[in-house]
Amino acid sequence: MAEAPSTYSESWFRIAQQRVSLRPHVKVHRQFFRGERWYVLQDIFNNQFYRVRPPTYEFLSRLSPDRTVDSVWHECFDADPENAPGQEEVIRLLAQLYGANLLHSALAPDSARLFERYTKRKQKERQAFFRSIMFARIPLFDPDNFLVRAMPVARLLFSWFGLVVWLTVVGLGLKIAIDNFDDLRRQSEGVLDPNNLFFLYLGLVIIKTLHEFGHSFACRRFGGEVHTMGIMFLLFTPIPYMDATASWSFRSRWQRALVGAAGMIVEVFVACIAAFVWVRTGPGTIHSLAYNMMFVASVSTVLFNANPLLRFDGYYILSDLLDIPNLHQRSTGLIKHFIEYYAFGYKKSTSPARSTKEAVWLTLFAIASWIYKVVIFTTILFFLADRFLILGIIMAVVCAIAWVCVPIYKLIVYLASDPKLDRTRFRAISVVVCFVAVLVLVLEVIPFPNRFRSPGVLLAETYSVVAPEVSGEVVEILAPDGSQVQPGQPLMRLENHELELQIEGAEAQLAGTEAMIRRALRESTADIAALESRSEATRKLLARLHEARDSLVVRAPHQGVWVSPEVDDYVGSWLDRGFAAGQLIDNSHYYFSAIVSQNEASRLFTNEIRESEVKIYGQAGKTLPVSDHRVIPADRQNLPSPALGWAGGGEVAVDLQDQSGTKASEPFFEVRARFAGLDGVTIYHGRGGRIRFDLPREPLLHQWIRKLRQLLQRRYGI
Repeated sequence: MAEAPSTYSESWFRIAQQRVSLRPHVKVHRQFFRGERWYVLQDIFNNQFYRVRPPTYEFLSRLSPDRTVDSVWHECFDADPENAPGQEEVIRLLAQLYGANLLHSALAPDSARLFERYTKRKQKERQAFFRSIMFARIPLFDPDNFLVRAMPVARLLFSWFGLVVWLTVVGLGLKIAIDNFDDLRRQSEGVLDPNNLFFLYLGLVIIKTLHEFGHSFACRRFGGEVHTMGIMFLLFTPIPYMDATASWSFRSRWQRALVGAAGMIVEVFVACIAAFVWVRTGPGTIHSLAYNMMFVASVSTVLFNANPLLRFDGYYILSDLLDIPNLHQRSTGLIKHFIEYYAFGYKKSTSPARSTKEAVWLTLFAIASWIYKVVIFTTILFFLADRFLILGIIMAVVCAIAWVCVPIYKLIVYLASDPKLDRTRFRAISVVVCFVAVLVLVLEVIPFPNRFRSPGVLLAETYSVVAPEVSGEVVEILAPDGSQVQPGQPLMRLENHELELQIEGAEAQLAGTEAMIRRALRESTADIAALESRSEATRKLLARLHEARDSLVVRAPHQGVWVSPEVDDYVGSWLDRGFAAGQLIDNSHYYFSAIVSQNEASRLFTNEIRESEVKIYGQAGKTLPVSDHRVIPADRQNLPSPALGWAGGGEVAVDLQDQSGTKASEPFFEVRARFAGLDGVTIYHGRGGRIRFDLPREPLLHQWIRKLRQLLQRRYGI
């Protein structure tokens, strides 16, 4: 996959007569990557590593203060002309080693040059600090002596006995988590409560301290040295960190991978021990601390440590298992090579990939890691802004400078002055200018489809909830579920023996009153008016009771389909008055009730909508064309159906204090859309879906800016 580097270089005369050699403190380790032998140069003073191929190491090993670079290169080239490093490669290699202060020169030391290299290295460290300001690191002390004294314990932990103990504890901890999953989930709802933040941070510090010592002990266990431990500001939150880069010198990739995984192994072990404490304690300090340690261990492991797309533990483990060191740097270098070689026409560019398979891995990693970083950093920025708006704005400005302004500046400098582009500079500049022009054309000039979607529910024009007007026991189903019924058609019959007794009592009372009226006509005419009033009241009561008895037969209020899936189960059951026994749906006419947020509502009243269509959940392959739509010209807050809100599984935020689940947390506008035709399409009342409103075509940049402004206005009121 890698192109052969150029044998000769126009700049060779600059170093040909130099006499240099590797400094005595440089250690050399032999390793195998993807079946190939490599040599790793270790700078024991700053714990940096440089990987070179065997022919390149052969060249470096021959360097000495009494020989020139040119004579050594010709000697290597004569011995192995096919594999010897080219002059371009030698120049780059010596420049890197010189910049790292790993080369010894026969010339008198130039203090100014040494200070210049030191200054440049410190400048690069400061630049790297500000580029990764969300993950800034400050070294504090050297833990190596402590690790050496504690090695007997480390050897016991990293052994077969330690593995058995770990599996036992983790198995029991997982069982506790599964058995108490509901309690864990409920307690997680208050993990960001202000009263819990102290325990959350304390749990984070404890877990991460043990995590870093896990790396350190594993590295020391296999012969590496750990000389740096300090504090890393993860999203401005101080947590411990250590430098285990000494593991890069290990010959076994499994040992390197184990060092990378040791921190997560310790986290899981400690989290399971915390589970034992949590399940056996009641509410209090110990209980809260144990839970937060479990929470931190699980969330940090999944989102950060185990994720190979960020340069944490998962990244180094993946790099070791794939046998591709410097995975991030080489993937970036491969993308740069593609651009230089194919776009800029610089044919001397060499690929960092040694094979096609490795090139595929590097390309996939470069794309996936870039996308994930954008997503995760955007999420982090919004997370900060939600709590500290000013801090979020500052971080957004810093990220914009680091990710946009600085790369643009470097690109301009690269195009203007990089020696590699001396012969292809015009082509490189032309390619970049054309790319920018096409980008501007696509984003700012060319109109693209512009639309927005809103959730809604399908409703029949005429429908009603059928409920008995009188309580009673269901004795007979007169219309089966799904049947087409006409107005007044009986649906079910109920019985109420208490109502029958009330009717009999009222009839007896009426008969007695009539008898008393007849006697009063003969004996006491003064009582006739009172008795007649009593009789009239009894007749009205009896009429109401008869109406109630007639209502025991539940009838259809209008024509439609009788929908009551559980109607057969009602037989023998007591139904209270007002109980929703089913629905009567007139399926001849439907409309779609859509919920439009206030961010998009302005377009509903400006005649911008060109077309609209509806798709129903569960019927994604069918589209319902909309003939017309009507906007209800007022803010509403009660949803047309509970199915649209969170409580009913919908996507509209609802007021958590509302028991019905139909009160939206924010006002909205309702749009009622009617369909042009439903021939051959089966639709159901109450089925959810989404409506798409097509707007005039607009460039993508305008659409993105509008959405960003709406987002900022909705979340932060700006």
